[in-house]
Formats: sequence, C-alpha cells, structure tokens
Amino acid sequence: MRRPLGAGAFAAALLVPGPALATGFTDYGQDLEAHPEKIVAATGALRLRTALLYNLDLDRGATPSGQLLCPVPLADPGGQTLTRADMRLRADAAAYLPDGGLAVKVRVDALDNLALGSAPDGIPSASLSQRPVQNAVRIERAWGEALTPFGLLSAGRMGSHWGLGMLTNGGDCPDCDSGDAADRIAFITPLLGHIWAVAYDFSATGPFVPSRGSELAIDIAPSASVHTLSFAALAWRPEWARRRRARAGKVTPEYGAYGSHRWQKDDVPATYLPTAQSVPIDAQQVMARGYVATAADLWLRLSGPSFHVEAEAAFLHAKVDQPSLIPGVLLREPVTSTELGVALESRFGDPEGAFDAGLDAGYASGDDAPGFGAFPPVGAAAPRAGDLDGPQSNPPFDTTVNNFRFHPDYRIDRILFREIVGTVTDAVYLRPHARLTAFANARGALRVELAGVLSLAAFAESSPGGERLLGVEIDPTLAYEGRHGFVLCLEPAVLVPLRGLDNAAEHLRARVAQLWRLRLVYGF
Repeated sequence: MRRPLGAGAFAAALLVPGPALATGFTDYGQDLEAHPEKIVAATGALRLRTALLYNLDLDRGATPSGQLLCPVPLADPGGQTLTRADMRLRADAAAYLPDGGLAVKVRVDALDNLALGSAPDGIPSASLSQRPVQNAVRIERAWGEALTPFGLLSAGRMGSHWGLGMLTNGGDCPDCDSGDAADRIAFITPLLGHIWAVAYDFSATGPFVPSRGSELAIDIAPSASVHTLSFAALAWRPEWARRRRARAGKVTPEYGAYGSHRWQKDDVPATYLPTAQSVPIDAQQVMARGYVATAADLWLRLSGPSFHVEAEAAFLHAKVDQPSLIPGVLLREPVTSTELGVALESRFGDPEGAFDAGLDAGYASGDDAPGFGAFPPVGAAAPRAGDLDGPQSNPPFDTTVNNFRFHPDYRIDRILFREIVGTVTDAVYLRPHARLTAFANARGALRVELAGVLSLAAFAESSPGGERLLGVEIDPTLAYEGRHGFVLCLEPAVLVPLRGLDNAAEHLRARVAQLWRLRLVYGF
C-alpha cells in the first residue's frame, strides 16, 4: 500500500478525464447518447523510452544505514553511468449498446514498462531473439456504465484520479508509470449546475477459501475488510468548452470538493507480511486493528484567454488503535497521522500562441523522523540520521506519521524527486517554467520548454545532509508533436545538489547529477 498510515491511498477517485477512457466523477455518461456513432471505440498508444543516468548517487557516499542514493554499476562501483530503456502498449476500449445508455469499458496494457533487451533467447552474446514474456498482457480495468433516469451508475474496477493528480492519480499521462484503480460502485448525477457523486470501494478483502465444488472465493475474515465511502461535488467543464469560452474572452471558474472515509476493524498481517516460512491462516492470525482515516480535498481551476491557474489542497488524518503487526504482541499507544499537501500550477499567455510562462509551487508536510519516508518497507528498522528513507513512526517511541506523499505520477522534476527520493514528500518546491513553439505547420509543432526547480526539505532532520536546502534542477525539453498522435521528446536534466544532500558524517559534498531521456509515443 502506497500510503499505509495516511488517508491518501484511500481518497476518493475523482477523475478529470484525459484522452484515456478512464471513468471518474466528471464522467456522468456524456458518451452514452441514444445512438452512439460507434459500437466499439478504442484509443491508446505505444510508448518507448530510453534514459542515461549520470552520477545519480551524487558521489556523496553511503547513508549511515549503508545505502546509496542511487545504484552504481556492478562492474565499476566508482563508475557514473547507468542506462534504462522500456516500452508499453496501452489500449482503452469501450463497447456501446446500439440503442445507447449502456457501455462496458476496459484498459489493457501489454509489455508494461518492459525493459528492452531483458529477455534474450539463450546466451546474451549469441541471442538472435527475445523470449516471449509471461503475463505480458494485463487487463488493468474493466467496468460498466449505465444511464438511469436519475444519473450514471458505474461498477467494476475503474480509474482513480482527482484534480491535479497530486493525491490520487489514474496514470493516464503519456509518461506515467503506475496509476491508481479501485474496485468501486459509483453513482454520479448532474444537478443544479454541479456534478454530485457517491462511491463505495472494496478497498481490501480476504483471506479467501474456495467454495465447495467451484472456484468462487469466500472471504473468511469479513471483519478484516477495508471499506471506503466517498462523496464529491464539482463544477466542471470539458476542455473543448473551456477553449470555446477563452476564444470568446470569458473566464471559466471550476471547483470541486470531496470527503472520503476509510475504516478497518480487524487485520490479518500474515496475508501480506514477508515471512521466512509460510504461516497457516487461522483464527490466531486475526488481530484487532481499529483503523480509521479521513481525507478532504479542494480543487480550483481558473482559465481564460491568457491564463490558466489550477490548485489543489488535501488534508488527511488517520488513526491506528493497534499498530502492532504481530498477533499477540500489542502496543499501548495508537499511531496517528496528520498530513497536508498543496500544489499550484499556472501558465500565462495565449494557450494557442507561440509563448507562455508560469510558476508552479507545492508543499508536502513533513515529519521530524530521519529520512523522507517516501517508500519505507513494511517492518523496516527505524532510520538513522542521514538516511534517505525509512519508517516515520517507531512505536512506542515515535507514534506519528505526518509526511504527505504526492502520487509518484505527479512529477515536478526529473532527477531529485522522480529518481532519487521517488516522490515529493516532506518538501517545498518552486518551479518557474516557459514554453516556446519554435515551428508549427499542418503536420505538427516543434516546442522548446525550460523549467527550473528549487527544492527544500520541510524538516532539516529528514534530509540526508541535515539541512533544508536540497538542490536546484534545470529541466529543458525539446519536443515534436505530430498532428496524428506521434510525439518525440528529448528531456535532459541537471541537478545541482545543495547542503541537504551532502554526507555530513563523512564530510563529503554531493556532486552534480545529469539525466538524458528520449521518449517516443505512437498514439491511435
């Protein structure tokens, strides 16, 4: 689970839709007209990426726990250069009832993030082919939609996204790696100029045993199920409507709010904890958990003829009455979590013009425990001062987890938070940016972008160097975007680390890191 003690992992899935056919709270059946133009419709893309990573360990040595900030070459631990290349084919398809009013939709990923060259047939130097990959095709989502006299009823496994994607992100962007999905029943209806929605998620169930004479699963621990109930209200317009109003010189205000609550009475840790030997799942493995969490999120977007400003703020609170993961070993103090995350995006200039610029900013609340707490392994030891990551609670000595974590697919840079830390957490950032369309014709456009990112730790104790200033990153982009779905992007980056990334214990200064990424997208 990405956010084991915060409320973000179980916040409502409220999607501001993009090209993908991922459902959400702004999808209230617009495409389920009485007689659809197509009975079956599909969109998707083939994506290929390659990257060269230079000195991402920053030449600052290991942390006190013996970990490097980034791996180094096996054959040359003093080397600087690593490489990466991967691909993915994604297709979103929908089948509509000829009379309208009903659709079944799916998302299929093939060779998802497959490392190119990772399956040579035989001895690598003599390989003439790549072996077929097991489980190469995955159905990521499958859900149904039906229009009723009162609104849209959706059910199944569907995309999960809200606002900017800071809190929960459907992973629909061309460069996204993951994306959230939920097993959900949702009802959505437009009323009084707003979209109103309620949803229930089967967030976690089990353990299971097969029913007699069939392969149907029976949940033998219903009290351990995790439930999520969400509500939302939005004033929202599709992109084509915003553009039309902007051409008419009008400003379009949009906003949304939701509340989400998750709870779990009992737990069966043996079903998800790594163990040296298999553990029989019986009554002795069930323990009280007493887990409740609440999320509240506000989203605002203002767009006009020469500007676009969008912001999101999320407040999360959670409490675990019994934080122990070992049945029979109980802790007296509960673990609590209070988190705050804020993101702002802005762009000024004619959206259809040759130049625009803006300033993005964000804040993710922190925790004074060592390390950023981005992806701490379950059951890991408490971090030491100077570590990059680690659990932010250490019961019974430390019983709070207050670091907000942006979704990993909400990216504000290319090296520090994307590659080294893994996501924005326990941090403050400022990101000025500018974009110039250098060339455009009927076939496509060539764009040049430049962004700079200043990053600081919310708590100096969280950074490896014990200082708040983390680094300055420069992220230029050269991109050709064809009219028919072809995209070619060159995305280099340079990170100039500051004192927060130094190795204070060994008196080693962190050195400059570089990255070069090339991305190809063939859309359809």
